[in-house]
Amino acid sequence: MHKIFISYHHRNDQIYKEELLRLNKMHNIFIDGSVDTGDISDDLTDEEIRVKIRDEYLKETSVTILLVGEETWGRKHIDWELHSSMFDGKINKKSGILVISLPSTGHVSATASHDNEKQIIHPGVNNWINLDTRSACDQIYPLMPDRVADNLLKKEAKISVIPWNRIAENPEILRFLIEATYNDRTVCEYDLSRPLRRKNHSDI
Repeated sequence: MHKIFISYHHRNDQIYKEELLRLNKMHNIFIDGSVDTGDISDDLTDEEIRVKIRDEYLKETSVTILLVGEETWGRKHIDWELHSSMFDGKINKKSGILVISLPSTGHVSATASHDNEKQIIHPGVNNWINLDTRSACDQIYPLMPDRVADNLLKKEAKISVIPWNRIAENPEILRFLIEATYNDRTVCEYDLSRPLRRKNHSDI
């Protein structure tokens, strides 16, 4: 099993993290390596933030699961965790990233980025939309964090998106996606050009 970091909006979406851990306890899918990064100082530079999170908070994890809820996109610590997961540090290397869209987003589409994923996880789907523009991405995933949207446009980033109900109905889908995300993590080429978010949306 692989050690996983779960990134999520604590105030809004704690119930889904707890349900994810319950499903994991029942089906023995992953090792939870999540820790709270909420005490990191805003006074640090971008470089210091990503090194601190990568080498202290994410150091033993190889896959980051992002639970995307209604307000996830505007949370600075989630942006920091995502950036640090994509960051290839000197000590700890980049992680693979898997996105689970929660019901509050209204996102019903999936994005398949790994070999055989379409055939195994989505065998009945044949009308895939090519995410080749930001407007197409925003239309399908209007509440997706910007850093994820940047990388959904980059096939080399290999980020898959799955609606929560698919995981809840069949936890073996989660097992497959974690394994595929783990296997592809070293070849992921992430877009890290976006500066770190410095404020929560509600603080602006």
